[in-house]
Order: sequence, then C-alpha cells, then structure tokens
Amino acid sequence: MTEVIGNILIVDDDEDILTAGRLLLRRRFSEVITCRRPEEIPDLLDKYQFDAVMLDMNFGPGESSGIQGLEWLERILAIDPQMVVVMITAHGGVDTAVEAMKRGATDFVAKPWQNEKVIATVSAAVELHRSRVETNSLRRSNLALREAAMPADTNIVGSSAQMQGVLSVVQRTAPTDANVLILGENGTGKELVARELHRQSTRSGQLFLTVDMGSITESLFESELFGHVKGAFTGADDDRLGRFQAAEGGTLFLDEIGNLPLHLQAKLLRVLEQRRVTPVGSDNAQEIDVRVITATNVPADELRDEKRFRPDLLFRLNTVEITVPPLRQRRDDILPIADHYASIYSRKYDKEVKPFSAGARNAMLEYQWPGNVRALRHSIERAVILSSGEEIEADDLQLTQPTPQSIPATPLVLNLELVERQAIEAALRKHGFNISHAAKELGLTRASLYRRMEKHGL
Repeated sequence: MTEVIGNILIVDDDEDILTAGRLLLRRRFSEVITCRRPEEIPDLLDKYQFDAVMLDMNFGPGESSGIQGLEWLERILAIDPQMVVVMITAHGGVDTAVEAMKRGATDFVAKPWQNEKVIATVSAAVELHRSRVETNSLRRSNLALREAAMPADTNIVGSSAQMQGVLSVVQRTAPTDANVLILGENGTGKELVARELHRQSTRSGQLFLTVDMGSITESLFESELFGHVKGAFTGADDDRLGRFQAAEGGTLFLDEIGNLPLHLQAKLLRVLEQRRVTPVGSDNAQEIDVRVITATNVPADELRDEKRFRPDLLFRLNTVEITVPPLRQRRDDILPIADHYASIYSRKYDKEVKPFSAGARNAMLEYQWPGNVRALRHSIERAVILSSGEEIEADDLQLTQPTPQSIPATPLVLNLELVERQAIEAALRKHGFNISHAAKELGLTRASLYRRMEKHGL
C-alpha cells in the first residue's frame, strides 16, 4: 500500500476510536498522533507540523451538543488558519458537523465509520493542506519578487502647487480602472506617477509591469505584447506569454507610446477594444484583465495630429490625462528633491550626509534643468561622490557642461571613454534630453543609449 506523506492528529476522548484511527491511518501516513484531552492541542500544534486534524465534536460523559468541538475548532484555526480540520461525529450529530463546516472545518466522518471513507477523507485533507501551504508560499514569493523588482526609490517628492494638482488627480483616478495617459518631458517622473496610480488602486497587490515601447522592434511587437506559441516563427522554441497576459490582474505601463508606428497602433487598439489577445501562431483569443497606463514625451498637440497618432487609440488611452510639469515650472520642488536624493546617495555610497551650501542651492534654483528630475538626480549623485568639503558646493554639481559647439573635433585627451561621454552629453543637450532624438543622432537604439547613460552616470 502506497504511503502518503503527512502527519495526522486525532483528538477524541474515546480510547477505542483513537486506537482504531491510529492503526488505520499509520499504514498510509508518515505519523499519527492521538490525544484524549483537547487541552493538549495547543502544545501539540506547537510541537508538531500537522497536515490534518481529526477532531471529535464532544468530550466527556453525556456531552452531545457539539459546542466543545466548535470551540476547539475555532481555537485550532486561530492558532493556524491554514490547518485542515475533519470533524468526528455520531450519526445524530450531522447537523452540528455541518455547522462546523460553516465555521471552517473541511469535512466530517460519522461514527461508526467506514475505513475507506476515513482514508479518502483524510487523504483529501492532507492534499488540501499541502495546496494551501504551497499557495501561501507562492504568494509570499511573488510578493518578494514584486518588491525586489520595484525600484528602491519610488516616492514622488513635490509640495508645489503644480505637483499637488497632479497628485490630486492620481488620488481620484487610482481606485478606478480608467485608462490613464501621462504626458510630460523626459525625466519629469511619468513612471513614478504610473506606479503611484497602481499603488493606490485596487490592483496594488498584483503585478505592475513596465514596457518601453521605444525599445521593441516592429517585428517582435506582437510577440512581446501578445505572446506566441511554439513554432510560430523561427526561434519560437516554446510557448511564451506576452506582456498583457503576464500582467493579468495587475497594471501594464506602456512607456513612450507616442513612438509607436501607426500600423502597430491599430493592433494595440484592437486588443484594448476587445479585451482579448491572440498569441502569434494561435487561433485562440485569450481574455485579459489588465489596467493600461501609458506615457509619452510627445507634446499633446503633436499627439493629436492624426498623421502621428490614431485618434481612436488616443480616445481609448486618455480616459484620464495627466500632465507632469517640467522641473523649471515647479522650482519650489527643486531643493526638496535635491535633499531627498542627497540622503539616498549618501547611504548608497556610505558617505556622510552633507548640507548644500548657499551657492549650491542658488545654482540649482537658477538652472533650467533641461533633463528635469532625472538630470537633477544624476547631478546630486555626482556631487555626493565628488564632494570633499563639509558642504556640497556649486562646483560639485557640475551644472555648467560644454555645448556641442564647444566640444573640439579632435579632443586634446584621446580617451574613448571621455569622447563617448562628451558625445552623449552633447546629443542630449542638443535635443533637450529627448532620448529618442538623441539616440537617433548617435546611431544608437534607445536601450543602448540608456545603458551608456547609466555607464557614465548621466
């Protein structure tokens, strides 16, 4: 007879029942513990890892109400909410056993029992407990993965009237499932706004998945977003979930949506209208339950040009439209953001948290910040690393950068790393920190440019 792994606790004041249960179940399960006094249950639950508990409804001579069994059922579930409890009752106590199931018991067996019925019931109870434990473990693992995937700093720092207006719209929109379009220049914090919408939504316990639409090639657009089946094309060696399926139940953030070509916009529109996706190579459409948030640095007037963007898709995406103002239009936020990142990077690099000098503060307030919060963050990171005095000075911020015209055609220092950094800085400044335009001029993809910016701390 095949042994089923599992530890069983039998609680009954009838020694004959305990003996019969122990002899019957020990041939099928790893360990069977018996107990005549229910008062010992808490200690036994602390000492052993049980997969199921068989609990009598009544204890003591003359007891038949089942109240004791119900009370101990509640105490067991209070100690271990995942525990699977099977009630033991006489034939006349079926109604009470049903009441016990309403309170959390999984099943019941009636005395005198049938051995096959007991084995089947307890085996099912063990499997149920194992499933509950695995599900809870997966839930914790998924939570840990979501937390690990979440950027370390996702706080929106901003007390200016402009940002308070943005946060007010976020607060009112987040609890709904309305699609949201976030507009704003590069580096203003559009993704942070999207994450805040997710955090305050009813989907906050599910996945927040980001897709950079500018980094997806046209040939892989459908595969990346909608998935594919094995053999759909060369290299499709296995079935693959698309981003829409992967974000099921959660939020899908489509960044740089304004860069999507018109013919691909039509395919995205169809999915949003039908709320279904069809993987590449499959004829079976799959229902999706995803909230879509999009963002772009394309100005609103250009986005409404039907030669640039489909009006029907825009209608689907901007049920609510949020514009994140550039940093130069909310100067009240510059110093709080600087202090925020100075604290973060001081901890990261194990540095003393230094105050900004008056000169440094004035320099930050007077600077136009073409790269917005992203540029401010990088400037603060460099300053924390380079500062050698008791305060962070204006020079540490390195706000005065060479313009494209001031970069010599042949650098005096023939260092490839330096030349690459200068070229990237020049392209970014020339195009007002528009990543797509800068990448095009440099002959790079957006993803490659981002990697080089990270490499050089830009």
